[in-house]
Amino acid sequence: MGTARHNLRVDGARLWSTLMETAAFGGTPAGGINRLTLSLEDGQVRDWFRNACEAAGLTVGTDELGTQFALRPGRDMSRRPIATGSHLDTQPTGGRFDGILGTLAGLEMVRTLNDAGIETEAPILLVNWTNEEGSRYAPATMASAAHVGTFTVADILARADADGTTVAEALARLGIVATEPTGSRAIGAFVELHIEQGPILEAEQKTIGVVEGGQGIIWFDGTVTGFESHAGTTPMPRRRDALTGLAEVALAVERIAHAHGPSAVATMGEAVIGAPSRNVIPGRVRFTLDVRDPHAATLDAIDTDLRAALAEIAARRNLAITLDAVWRQEPVPFDPRLVALVERGAESLGLPHRRMVSGASHDACNLALRVPTAMIFVPCKDGISHNESESATQADCTAGADLLLQTVLTLASSPAAP
Repeated sequence: MGTARHNLRVDGARLWSTLMETAAFGGTPAGGINRLTLSLEDGQVRDWFRNACEAAGLTVGTDELGTQFALRPGRDMSRRPIATGSHLDTQPTGGRFDGILGTLAGLEMVRTLNDAGIETEAPILLVNWTNEEGSRYAPATMASAAHVGTFTVADILARADADGTTVAEALARLGIVATEPTGSRAIGAFVELHIEQGPILEAEQKTIGVVEGGQGIIWFDGTVTGFESHAGTTPMPRRRDALTGLAEVALAVERIAHAHGPSAVATMGEAVIGAPSRNVIPGRVRFTLDVRDPHAATLDAIDTDLRAALAEIAARRNLAITLDAVWRQEPVPFDPRLVALVERGAESLGLPHRRMVSGASHDACNLALRVPTAMIFVPCKDGISHNESESATQADCTAGADLLLQTVLTLASSPAAP
């Protein structure tokens, strides 16, 4: 690749303007975005994205789950394309950068290549994955998971939101019609740009996180069952209080996560009392638990320790406690060659960087099961994400987009497939 290509940079002001323009779709008074997947607002940004891609000369297709694929031709159309992208859906109180940066930086990369008149050997593919967030439909990252065969299309189409609307019904309401089967789009390599969603890069004054992989995750559903009885007439020693039992469970979760530190984390994100009443001792509480660590053996050890602790609490308090693993994602290593390529790119651009593991799950973690994959992180203010106050600087977004451009351009311009 010539010096001119090495010196190529994105238009940071144009990228920033695009980020702010699309933030209007589902924009909230607090400056965030409420753009749940396959909502009206998601449909609006999807239409905008299609039009912007077609204006940039890309051919846009849609799979059975609504994922958008925008293809820029290469000289050798027999080669699998080098893909980039992320997602455009958000949390109910989401920010302007989570996923959106990676998708729109890919668009800016294409615009920059067009402006410079650069044709690559391999095609370039820009992707907007459906339902990365998982806030309306479970599981998260469902479309990329179906793309690699982890879930069937029929399974995902039948998933319903809290109002009972299925994915299939939501797609139909938006008029989204598939032009290709899910999983049929070939990908040679995948590179995703994303905000870190954590505090490390900002704290260490690094511009780039070179992501080596994603940590493993186990999701649990649990119940604590005691016995409902009168709040005023039941003596304390005779109570079988499910809520105070849950309090012990929560503290046990925290203790076990600390014991497997420093990388392990555990979060009890939901707790619901069955038939709550002010003057009734809770007899049943449902809860969820999210456990994460970069090592499968640590996840197994945490699982074992949790079950032992919950059994002890149940026996001592005369309760029944269940803990069911409803989803597990194994730790995912990214392709060492692509990780090294990202690192060399950061060095050549003079960007302060460090290697790291992603604490959050991303579409890239699914793609890594089938194709060479890497991720690039840039800082977000105070490490805050999934929040309307989520923020990143124009300079950092531009730097990440420049590194994405150089990485994809190197892969797509090489004489042989990666």
